[in-house]
Amino acid sequence: MIAAIFFDFNGVIIDDERIHLKAYREVLAAEGVALTDEDYFASLGMDDPAFVRAAYGRAARSLTDETMRALIKREHELHRQIITDELPVPSGVVTFIREASRHYELGIVSMAEREEIDHVLDLAHLRSEFSVFVTAAPGSKNKPAPDCYLRALELLNEQRRADRKMALLPRECLVIEDSPPGIEAARTAGMHTIGVTSTVSASELRSAQAEVVTPNLSDWNTDAVHHLFD
Repeated sequence: MIAAIFFDFNGVIIDDERIHLKAYREVLAAEGVALTDEDYFASLGMDDPAFVRAAYGRAARSLTDETMRALIKREHELHRQIITDELPVPSGVVTFIREASRHYELGIVSMAEREEIDHVLDLAHLRSEFSVFVTAAPGSKNKPAPDCYLRALELLNEQRRADRKMALLPRECLVIEDSPPGIEAARTAGMHTIGVTSTVSASELRSAQAEVVTPNLSDWNTDAVHHLFD
């Protein structure tokens, strides 16, 4: 029986992968580094430092830590400007998260930085619905490594033990992802999976062995989760 749901962030809660693509293409072009659609989508599951290093590696360009952080900062600023006028968090996703929080323990597991996640969650008034956050951190392994999802379960179980509740097993967790590396990370961690086709095709998510593939979360509710996974 599912007791917890872990959400990826970009492409699942906020439909912004192409916004990040646009922002990164602009800031990298200013440095003479090209970014194709194929390069961007092949890098799904990476955190920002790994993404920028990969872009410079493809261009055979050297990269200092100072330049990398400056590029990431400019991309974050541009991303925030773009989403200010219209936040791409569908109302149906907000409704599903709020309903799910009444039945399940919720967490966010993302390679995005916590500050960027909090900014969006505050705009959507969703931060209080989540009890666990695993985000980009120095030295952390990127998806498809399962470490981030295993860490989320570890944090959740620490909270449960403090509340004198039994610890959960991986099979009691459902992961919602938009990329093959994310699906693979969740599967390797022993968790159930839903793939959302906001970023890549249904066939790519099925090839990664997502148990369920859906166009979006706006039509989902807890009854559907219960029917499919319990």
